[in-house]
Amino acid sequence: MPRPRKRRRVCCLPESNRFGPLDATLDSQNFVVMTVDEYEAVRLIDLEGFTQAECANQMNIARTTVQAMYNDARKKLAQSLVNGKVLWIEGGEYRLCDGKGEHCGRGGCRRRRCTGNFSSGEDMNL
Repeated sequence: MPRPRKRRRVCCLPESNRFGPLDATLDSQNFVVMTVDEYEAVRLIDLEGFTQAECANQMNIARTTVQAMYNDARKKLAQSLVNGKVLWIEGGEYRLCDGKGEHCGRGGCRRRRCTGNFSSGEDMNL
């Protein structure tokens, strides 16, 4: 029996969870789904400038897991951009940061700046 997936620490849900062409139709052929944990990996590595090892530490997972998630997320971004598909950000195995961890308030953690309607430490798994 496989080991259960470890929930990845995510500092904040995205402010917008849908991106793409303004005139796109929302059928099953015209969208790509990126998980919240994949979004967090892209945010930490590309926006915050973390290395994969730093990102892994921030999300409380293995570096190889970050590498796989990041590669999957980049493919989904490319599909959306190149093929004009809508990108949805939802789901995944994650838990929201409670704002009290050792990494909170430094570098990649946005929990204190988050404007979402979720209480501190609330677990979300869409």
